[in-house]
Amino acid sequence: MWRIGALAFGFVFAPMLAAAAAAECARPADLHDGWVIAAPQSVGLDATKLCALVAKFDEWKEANLHGVVVVRRGKLVFEHYFRGYDLKARSGPGTIDFNAETTHDLRSMTKSLTALVMGTVIDRGTIAGVDQPVLSFFPDYADLRTPEKERITIRHLLTMSMGLDWDDNPPFTNESTMNASADPYRYVLSLPVVAEAGSAWNYSGGATALIGAVLGRATGKRFDVLAKSLLFDPLGISDVAWTRLRNGDPKDWCCLWMRPRDMAKIGQLVLNRGRWNEKQIVSGAWIDAATTAQIKRSQKGSYGYQFWLGSSRVSERQIDWVAAVGQGGQRIFIVPVLDLVIVVTAGNYYGKGMLSNWVPEIVRDDYVLPAVETVP
Repeated sequence: MWRIGALAFGFVFAPMLAAAAAAECARPADLHDGWVIAAPQSVGLDATKLCALVAKFDEWKEANLHGVVVVRRGKLVFEHYFRGYDLKARSGPGTIDFNAETTHDLRSMTKSLTALVMGTVIDRGTIAGVDQPVLSFFPDYADLRTPEKERITIRHLLTMSMGLDWDDNPPFTNESTMNASADPYRYVLSLPVVAEAGSAWNYSGGATALIGAVLGRATGKRFDVLAKSLLFDPLGISDVAWTRLRNGDPKDWCCLWMRPRDMAKIGQLVLNRGRWNEKQIVSGAWIDAATTAQIKRSQKGSYGYQFWLGSSRVSERQIDWVAAVGQGGQRIFIVPVLDLVIVVTAGNYYGKGMLSNWVPEIVRDDYVLPAVETVP
């Protein structure tokens, strides 16, 4: 009888214990930083499936996953960090026990933030709109004017279609030259024209660098100052660090350090069409334009204003998403139909291109999206 009772006890309480363990695994820290903390189940997410992610990547060390943050219905419901090597750590290369307070390099996810800052400046009327010619902001570059270059507009910078001869692949010759230049913006605009502006997508850190330069010329403020006042301060984001060009300007296309849960605020801002805690920070019209397909990429998918657009197929259902994308496996996924934001940070930089893409895709498609139990 005792044995039968013990078995019955196990059948009854084992699921309860598993659920309790899952809840503990998924519990984010409450840092009083503007996030409402909630249990995954309260927003229709299966905590057991989310915690299976932890077990998977604890075992799969080669994946070098650093952190995952999940927000649903505006609430922070899952946050987990790992130990891993980070070539781009803020304090220098090394193995780090990542946690909720550790900042991480966004790499090219920084580009998406730059587009949001441009949106706030256009919203305020300081810049008339995306169809203003880029060279109109650089009267001192009159010697670079040609009919082809005068057609390049802010829209072409935002959509990576300026038509200049830029190669963003290793060994990153264009970017290295730009970084070392006394006048990096003149360098970019001095490149030969290889396509009509707006005709072809060509990924370019130089295009984003010019966005920051245009913003500086239009406002008289350095880009990091603008980002702080127009974006970070309203979101309650304070722990950031920039890398800089030789001329002292921040690299607005790369290499901003920020906490993953603050990256999630950027995602939630986009999901809420520019609102955070009932305050409109960026106009809904700008968010709509930034996250709408503006141009086809050379590979599968489309591109908005410094945001990537794609879709996943889960349980025979196509789920569209918008993403900020950074080298090494950095992602902010915004999934409007599921009222969901997913942040992934990892350390798969140079020479690890397959893992750089696979790891965030596995997190998204094999664990987080399948954990969604109810649609808003």
